[in-house]
Amino acid sequence: MPDMSASVSLAMTHLVPLAKEVDENKVTPGVLGFIVFAVMALAVWGLMKSMSRQLGKVDFKETPDPEAESASETAPAKPGAGQS
Repeated sequence: MPDMSASVSLAMTHLVPLAKEVDENKVTPGVLGFIVFAVMALAVWGLMKSMSRQLGKVDFKETPDPEAESASETAPAKPGAGQS
């Protein structure tokens, strides 16, 4: 894990000055905001692609339950049912 924090601090030292080069009187997301947004967009794209692949494997055809069918055939009809 120490390598990750070192790479993050290295990236921040290079990216923060890029964001500071913008006019101080203007409020903009800058390069750092664009990079964060691009990483989030790539993450969402990857998750959507993975979800689509997983949903493609799902079989939606439901097999009938033999116990439910046999119970409905042997159940007595309720009195008054079917009379209009």
